[in-house]
Amino acid sequence: MSDNEKIIRDAYQVAEVQDIPGWIAGFTEDGTFTDQSVGITYRGQEVGDPVVNYATAFPDMHRELYDVYVQGDIVIVELSLNGTHNGPLNTPMGVIPPTGKTIKVPCCDVFRLRDGKIESFNCYPSGTVLFGQLGVLNNLEAAAAQ
Repeated sequence: MSDNEKIIRDAYQVAEVQDIPGWIAGFTEDGTFTDQSVGITYRGQEVGDPVVNYATAFPDMHRELYDVYVQGDIVIVELSLNGTHNGPLNTPMGVIPPTGKTIKVPCCDVFRLRDGKIESFNCYPSGTVLFGQLGVLNNLEAAAAQ
């Protein structure tokens, strides 16, 4: 395993145990975390916000890593986000109250490292799969009629 792969695997473990200060410390001072499913970029202390949000919504959140690809300072990970929706999920469209439903959402993460820290993290979770598994896409007919 390369050093860069180990850095990223360790970062996932830090997120898994919800060590927010440890997660934030894994980023460079100017590091960014972009949730591509909602188009929001977090900087500084904010890079911990998505981890807190998902840990609140899915207290049993687990990231299942499938494949890890390393090319120099770029690490790409295919994974799924798994958990039970037992808390409120904040989204740019509003809060989704707990549904009690389980999720297994496909995701691809792209990390760029600098000096052993995360310079940028682009997270590509499948928002449509997430919302479908939570049951919030059940009324597309009403949305299409507008």
